[in-house]
Amino acid sequence: MTIPPEEMFRALGDGIRLRMLMLLRSGELTVGELALVLGQSQPRISQHIKVLQEARLVERRKEGNSAFLSLGATPRVEPIFALLDSWALTGDEIAWFEADKARLKAIHTDRAAEAQRFFERNASRWHELRSLHVPDAEVDAAILNALGEHPLGRLLDIGTGTGHMLELLAPRAKTALGVDRSPEMLRFARERLASAGIDARLRQADMYALPMDDQSFDTIIMHQVLHYAQHPEAVIAEAARLLAPGGIFLIVDVAPHDHDDFRQRYAHARLGFADKMVLRWLTAEHLTASVVAHLAGDLTIAIWKGERAAASGGLRVVR
Repeated sequence: MTIPPEEMFRALGDGIRLRMLMLLRSGELTVGELALVLGQSQPRISQHIKVLQEARLVERRKEGNSAFLSLGATPRVEPIFALLDSWALTGDEIAWFEADKARLKAIHTDRAAEAQRFFERNASRWHELRSLHVPDAEVDAAILNALGEHPLGRLLDIGTGTGHMLELLAPRAKTALGVDRSPEMLRFARERLASAGIDARLRQADMYALPMDDQSFDTIIMHQVLHYAQHPEAVIAEAARLLAPGGIFLIVDVAPHDHDDFRQRYAHARLGFADKMVLRWLTAEHLTASVVAHLAGDLTIAIWKGERAAASGGLRVVR
């Protein structure tokens, strides 16, 4: 359906809606986050969202009791940002946009700190919490099957937790490194790996800004980590940056579910991921993307694979 130009300009003709677009440029946000940052009521924000949706500048999706917003199709929104970027914005315009970004960062910092406190309170029983719904042995077998005979080479485990993935995979790797933001988790991982005689390094690091060189790992795994991310697409992009030619990036996480209480009980930021969404994020990073497995339990565990071409070539999505 073609949107008349006047509808587009009507949608853009409000300062709050422009600020909303600029905030969504950094990634998907909830209605509540936009309301907090912009100092508006949620009903008022919803009215603005309706206008932006009608102009197809914003997309909205439900997840449990939360609504997430993202920008519309790239060909539709790119000209708007090109125009905004080309203007020499000064004074109030820049002040508003910068203040909004600072408030959003503060909100995410608070939520990350809350999640961190949860991890540290539960570090001693973390392995038990992460295996509540599908038996570890079943998930481990599916991971090994997904990797097949692929040489693991330089292995990176992002969000290593208590080190279970390193225990499973490090013996096959040339080198193995696990990173986690929580010092308490890393302490348990060190004890676990030492007891098992596993040769692997551990390092404290933030999954949004990993202190490693581009294309420095041959195999990257992210096991039950992505649902804690406020911006999962940014986490995937950062991991993909580290993947060497011919490398494999494996994501193990939950499929969509309606257990909204997991946000409070387990500090989950997302209620699972649809195949289409994860495949889109992987292909956006120039990886060949595929769905490896769905393992049914109280929750369904999904495994997705992203592969970096050994030589330049086209992109494809395997379903």
